[in-house]
Amino acid sequence: MKLRKKTEKRSGSAAWMTTFSDMTMLILVFFILLFSMSQIDLVKFEAIAESFKKSTLNFDGYPSVIKNPKPSENPKISKSNQENEEEQEENQDNNNQQGGSESDSLQQLMAEVNKFLEENGLTEVISANREERGVVLVLQEKVLFASGNAELLPAAYPFLDKVGTLLNSVPNPIKVEGHTDNRPISTYRFPSNWELSTARAASVVRYLEANHNLEKTRFYVVGYGETRPIVDNTGPENWAKNRRVEIVISDPKYVETISADMPAEMTNDSAEQQ
Repeated sequence: MKLRKKTEKRSGSAAWMTTFSDMTMLILVFFILLFSMSQIDLVKFEAIAESFKKSTLNFDGYPSVIKNPKPSENPKISKSNQENEEEQEENQDNNNQQGGSESDSLQQLMAEVNKFLEENGLTEVISANREERGVVLVLQEKVLFASGNAELLPAAYPFLDKVGTLLNSVPNPIKVEGHTDNRPISTYRFPSNWELSTARAASVVRYLEANHNLEKTRFYVVGYGETRPIVDNTGPENWAKNRRVEIVISDPKYVETISADMPAEMTNDSAEQQ
């Protein structure tokens, strides 16, 4: 008869309890560490920060060997408000003086033109006006061109020579405008008043360039046709007034953009092709 072996009873906890307790201990230590790191002594922190400020490694008070170490900064910012105001006033005074001298030159030009018109008895056919855009010389057709033609008459040369001499003394831009009455024209060279008015303005510019060595870049030519009459087109007398060429000696203070003009506007280069 076989004897049964007695099984030995093991004392203590189960094996998995050891692993579980180790894991629990690690988690506890981890949270204690996080808690200790989250608590900062403000007094100690401020003391450390103050020690860094007083450190001998602070170079803010020493001059830099590099010129303008902060190029993004505007040097004008370092100026006092009073210095900036004085500089602005000085610039404004310079601009006013420049504008005043240019305005004086236009006033002198205006006086010389009026004197020439009176001495030569041309006040009935040629007028000079001081407008916002500058000095405007209005030349009637009969002193410049034959009817329906764009070639200058010899009688126009003396006045245009005087204008050319005066224009050489001022640097202002010059706008030459051609105008007609509302009666239609239809020829091989001038299919409409647009072409006639532009060609007449271009003839004046070509004469001034050829005889007085004026720079082309100072001129631009505009043909308005019958679109800008100064009086109603109601008869021969008013027709004659509307047929004219205007020479505008531009005031630098007045800015007149080409885009504001009528579609028939031409630059000097394109007008010379007429």
